[in-house]
Amino acid sequence: MGLFDKLAGWLGLKKKEVHVLCLGLDNSGKTTIINKLKPSNAQSQDIVPTIGFSIEKFKTSSLSFTVFDMSGQGRYRNLWEHYYKEGQAIIFVIDSSDKLRMVVAKEELDTLLNHPDIKHRRLPILFFANKMDLRDAISSVKVSQLLSLENIKDKPWHICASDALKGEGLQDGVDWLQGISYVILL
Repeated sequence: MGLFDKLAGWLGLKKKEVHVLCLGLDNSGKTTIINKLKPSNAQSQDIVPTIGFSIEKFKTSSLSFTVFDMSGQGRYRNLWEHYYKEGQAIIFVIDSSDKLRMVVAKEELDTLLNHPDIKHRRLPILFFANKMDLRDAISSVKVSQLLSLENIKDKPWHICASDALKGEGLQDGVDWLQGISYVILL
């Protein structure tokens, strides 16, 4: 049973479709995380960088997922906003070993949070401080501080340290999402 199967069971969802936006800078591990969240029989062995965006659709026993894996390359980030209205949850992935681009990640997060299609909605945001297996990785607490996550007062959010290659920390994120009982998915 994949992590999305478990999430569907915990939320008690029956044949609903959930739109999840997976955002973050290029090379942060978004596609690898999405791949690990899929049921094991649907996981790909070869992960390549996303150019533009890809849409992953897969079904669990009680839920149909549409995950928008948006490229984090600079020239494609303006595409993100075209999918905000459809999003019911956001996964924002940060490369915790890329200290030089942490400021860029914060700028993109601030732009996202201030967009009219996001600003006044209580969308849950799950942050993955990814690549914790790398020697230069900073802690999820430090990532949280650098991104000023404590200033997000109008949306439920959570940050998890993760290693997408091994799948470590992903279950914690799914556990958090299922615990948000007031989130109503269309």
